[in-house]
Amino acid sequence: MRIEHDEICDRCGGTGLYVGMAEHDGFSVVCNHCKGTGCYHYIHEFEPFERRTPRANVLRVLQTNPGMVVGTIGRGTIYPIDHFGGLTYDEWLEGKPFSRGTEIRCSTCPAWWYQSADYNRKPDWDECIGFGSFSGCKHFENKAKCWERFDREQEEKP
Repeated sequence: MRIEHDEICDRCGGTGLYVGMAEHDGFSVVCNHCKGTGCYHYIHEFEPFERRTPRANVLRVLQTNPGMVVGTIGRGTIYPIDHFGGLTYDEWLEGKPFSRGTEIRCSTCPAWWYQSADYNRKPDWDECIGFGSFSGCKHFENKAKCWERFDREQEEKP
């Protein structure tokens, strides 16, 4: 399918002239985007969406990745497929939600994980590091205790 139309050039506001950070004191340049016409001819070609396309070679799906390498082989260690949490690809396709326990608990604390996964669920504990890297928190080595507290507090919520 194809969508095609003329629209006001969003770079110059339809003037055909561009004033950027280098143009001062009444200077401008001919807009590169619309070639000075003020009109941009927009063309977008696409395939209409019917259903999600299957993805080959995916075994696990994580809700997010807060910036670490994940996989079954790392630094000479072979990890079980569920070491980093997540759902199986089939569970994800079926629409199973990412529930407690699907986080990357082996390498993150609740604050680190939920900063990326769901900021509304990120704990706001006085003990957490105020700034800097989460792995620099004095409690990070005992992050399993933080996860225990997080789980307990989540169970207590209405």
